Amino acid sequence: MKKMMKRIAVITAVIVVILGSYAAYVLTAYYRLPDNLTLEVKRNGANHYFEDKELYKAGEYYWAMTYNIGFGAYRKDFSFFMDGGKYSQAKDEDSVVASVCGIGDIINAVNPDFLFLQEVDVDGTRSHHVNQVDLLNQFVLGYYYTFAQNYDSPYLFFPPWEPHGANVSGLLTYSKPQITDAMRRSLPISQSLGKLVDLDRCYSVSRVPLDNGKQLCLYNVHLSAYVSDESLKDAQLAMLYRDMEGDYQKGNYVVCGGDFNRNLKKEDSDSASANQVQLFSRENLPEGFTLAIDEAKEEKIKHNTCRDGGKPYEEDTSDTVTLDGFIVSENINVNYYYHMDWGYEFSDHEPVIMQFQIIE
Repeated sequence: MKKMMKRIAVITAVIVVILGSYAAYVLTAYYRLPDNLTLEVKRNGANHYFEDKELYKAGEYYWAMTYNIGFGAYRKDFSFFMDGGKYSQAKDEDSVVASVCGIGDIINAVNPDFLFLQEVDVDGTRSHHVNQVDLLNQFVLGYYYTFAQNYDSPYLFFPPWEPHGANVSGLLTYSKPQITDAMRRSLPISQSLGKLVDLDRCYSVSRVPLDNGKQLCLYNVHLSAYVSDESLKDAQLAMLYRDMEGDYQKGNYVVCGGDFNRNLKKEDSDSASANQVQLFSRENLPEGFTLAIDEAKEEKIKHNTCRDGGKPYEEDTSDTVTLDGFIVSENINVNYYYHMDWGYEFSDHEPVIMQFQIIE
């Protein structure tokens, strides 16, 4: 009996040391990128749409698209463990490649002037180490682009049967006209241990010069989801609004696209997902800005942009809600707005497209 108790004590001590060492590793490996970080602007091959020195013009109509691609994991049968589902990793590498290629085909079909993508992995256990920026660049040809990292997790050994692992991910912004400079802004996040499973939240600002001497400012954002404190989301929006308002007051034009993790529809729906998500407050929008969905025809936004990630997708039974869209400054006219319906084939989100006019 004494030998058995001694063995149990030794095994327990070893487990405690292993768990303590792992906890120390996770805590020491965690970091946040600095605020006001200058982003590198790259160009994906030759631009076939116009000459290098040609500028986009005020008064013209242009297309924008926003799409949270769900790190290439969310096929219809995928459910995510943090939403109460089964999996923490995509099925396999082929599945990730197929999803991202499908998304690339959608992008090419739309052929937007400006593209806002979220949850784009460059190296991740969860996405089988597929560099999704490189893969998307095989489809989105001739664009300038910037990448803003908002996730670089230490190896998360959870759940134990299929660890989420270590993942590097971020926001990817494409533009047909030249981006002259871009910046990453660090959003406020939770200071509790919950920050280890949330993202290093941020937004990026990419600036495009126009023919009238002003700038089109492209804000790409993905606000917090896995936090219980709604005031944190309010603080994130307040910071975003301050920067957007500053650009607008300078006479620039602002298009903010992304995943706001709030219900963007004016009236709550009957779905459980919508009822669990806080409504987006239009009253808190800064003066001179509107939520672009409010300019849409009802039949164009009937389909919601995000499905319940805790269960495989079923068209007739899955809960859905609209989290994705655009905020625009009032010197931009929204001419067309549409929630695309791809049956959640490639992501737990659907793309949103918008045609807008830059007002002189």
